[in-house]
Formats: sequence, structure tokens, C-alpha cells
Amino acid sequence: MFRSLLISAVVAAMAVPAALADTKTEEYVRANANDVLDALNSPELDAEGRRAAFQTYMDQFANIDTVSKFVIGKYAKRFSPEDLERYQAAFRVYALAVYEFYFNEFKGREVAVTGSQDRTARDSIVDTRITSENGREMDVRWRVLNRGDRYQVVDVALEDEGNLIWLAIEQRAQFLAILDQSNGSADTLINKIEDMTADIVAQREE
Repeated sequence: MFRSLLISAVVAAMAVPAALADTKTEEYVRANANDVLDALNSPELDAEGRRAAFQTYMDQFANIDTVSKFVIGKYAKRFSPEDLERYQAAFRVYALAVYEFYFNEFKGREVAVTGSQDRTARDSIVDTRITSENGREMDVRWRVLNRGDRYQVVDVALEDEGNLIWLAIEQRAQFLAILDQSNGSADTLINKIEDMTADIVAQREE
């Protein structure tokens, strides 16, 4: 089961000041998150078409390259250019599969902003809630960076079995452990990522 691959410990809540994020940041998350969920529910497309549309939106919405470097820490500079390129390609496929896995139940539903906070002038957390067709609610937190009025998501906290888990932070802990134990082997990490991706794909609904 994919969820068993996540580290069970709950990540401590990020310390954030009380200031609310600006309305542009909130609207960026609301509008783009709804576009992402709508892409998974497009009646004009088949399963592969919906997946391609979803991945296109997620690539624009989230900075997956930035996340991929964050989750391997010091090894981002130790990998050869070729190994880094192979790793980032594998990570992109994995990350998109993870997002689709969690969001698929809520496809076509409305994302509502429930609050927001500024960590710094350019680093905000936006809280949202999505309600599935059967009434199940999922709280999602989005960490958004503002780089000259260019917003991008760099981490997502999803509710899993009652806990909010920051995906990039969880992945960083897991991936660094793999690299530390394998003497920094890019091949070992890539093979693990591909196995994890296959496990997710085997569970997803068409």
C-alpha cells in the first residue's frame, strides 16, 4: 500500500507568524487548485488525456524541479549532471503520480480557501479544504513562494489518516536515508523511486 511508504511520524507544524497571506496568494492557490481538480474530471477526455492535462497544470502550478533538489539536499550538488537529470526525470513522474493519487477522489470538486499565513514576505502557507462527492473532507496546505509576483507551490501538506503530511519534507527524510545508506548512489535512489511510482500507479483509478 502506498501510504505505508510514507514515514509514519507526523512532521511538526511549521512555525509561522499570525499575519495573513495576501489575497493574490490565496487566489493563486484557489484558482489553480480548482483547475487541477477539473482536469481530472474532464468528460471530453479519456483517462490518458485527463492525466496529461492534470500533469500540465501541476507542472505550471508547482515547481517540481525545485522540490526535487530540496528532497535530496546536499546530493543535488554531488550528483553528476547526467545523474541529476535522470533523477529529476524519475522524481517528476513520481511526484505527479503522488498528487494524482491523493487528488483523484476529489476530482471536479471545489477547493475552498479556509485561511492563510505569511512565513516571510515571499513565503506563505494557504489552507484549503476539499469535500468529496460522498462528503469526505480533506484539508490541504500549500506552501507558496512569491518570486517577483510569480507564484509557485513548493510543498503540499495532505491529510492522510487524520494527519497532515508535508510531502516534500517526508520525501526528503526518506530519500536522504536511502542516499546516506548507499554512499550517495543515484542508481539506488532512482530504482527506489521507480518502484514507488509503480506501486502508486498500480493503485490508481482510471
